[in-house]
Amino acid sequence: MDFLDIDEHRDLRAAVAEIARGFGPRYYTERAATHEPCAELWTALGKAGFIGVNIPAAHGGGGGGLVELAIVCEEIAAQGTPLLLLLVSAAISAELIADFGSDDQRARWLPGLADGTAKVVFAITEPDAGTNSHRLSTTATRDGEDWLLRGTKYYISGVDEADAVLVVARTGRDEQGSALTSLFIVPTDAPGLLRTPLSVDAMLPEKQFTLHFDDVRVGPESLVGQEGHGFRQMFRGLNPERITGAALCVGIARHALGQAAAYAKTRQVWDTPIGGHQGVAHPLAKAKIETELAALMTAKAAWLHDRGLPAGEASNMAKYAAAEAALAALDAAIQTHGGNGMASEYGLVPYWGLARLLRIAPVNREMVLNFVAQHSLGLPRSY
Repeated sequence: MDFLDIDEHRDLRAAVAEIARGFGPRYYTERAATHEPCAELWTALGKAGFIGVNIPAAHGGGGGGLVELAIVCEEIAAQGTPLLLLLVSAAISAELIADFGSDDQRARWLPGLADGTAKVVFAITEPDAGTNSHRLSTTATRDGEDWLLRGTKYYISGVDEADAVLVVARTGRDEQGSALTSLFIVPTDAPGLLRTPLSVDAMLPEKQFTLHFDDVRVGPESLVGQEGHGFRQMFRGLNPERITGAALCVGIARHALGQAAAYAKTRQVWDTPIGGHQGVAHPLAKAKIETELAALMTAKAAWLHDRGLPAGEASNMAKYAAAEAALAALDAAIQTHGGNGMASEYGLVPYWGLARLLRIAPVNREMVLNFVAQHSLGLPRSY
């Protein structure tokens, strides 16, 4: 793994940062406060080719990989404009359709996902399943050549912005009685698909929804990949979600630390900048170190994924480290600002809500620790 930025990646960072900087933190925080999508930024990034930087060039994308998409996620967040839907539409859905979709599905969806004119969100979470994806109760049963979907999904991001939902549903059981799942592309306007907004206190531009599938009928062309192979396909998409989530957190931490350092250099209380006091400087320095370490693990995870190497351990570690680093950076930044850290003028609190969400999702820190204990250290499974 080459730890030096190649010219192409430096250029990518600079170009993405320039677009995001044109919108800036105020743009983001105003929309976060009112739960309004950052549609203009999404469109600008799509027109420039950055939304689909990881999509094959044959389908209108940039022909890059997760390394490049992680750079996009990090840089927009570092400019104060993180986009949560990049994790689901660009990372999960685009990767799964590119890897497992039919030729018709790739031709139908990937060009729009690449230029930002289409969004496909991801639906796996259920009220009673939690992290245990083997307990999914949403089913898809055959009705002639069609499929009928029944069940409930919740905490599904951005359904109001999306053209379709990539749904994980149970389609049978194996000889041992374990659930077999499959993936389906379901249009958001499909009859029988009802969405109910979920009220959350976190300040996010993206809305959250509960989805009810009441005998939603889809044709055979909606099935992605092989019937019953949904878990294998799904886990191929979960590492990209964790890696891009980590990249978003690294960018959030960079943004918070940049703002805090600038404030600490100019704010004076006793005739000297507060940044000259170790009580202020050391928490920021510690958060900077943790951010850089998380960035390295994120880059490693993306590098492994793009080369088809085992990336589960690195992806989980990157997600854990980056979420912790983002929260530490925000806490230090808010504390550096004193009372101003809570003021809307300085706009730090909205990023705390997103970073705190990413500590829980797409996989919580406790399940990451379980993974590392079991798979990295060889300890007995604890759950």
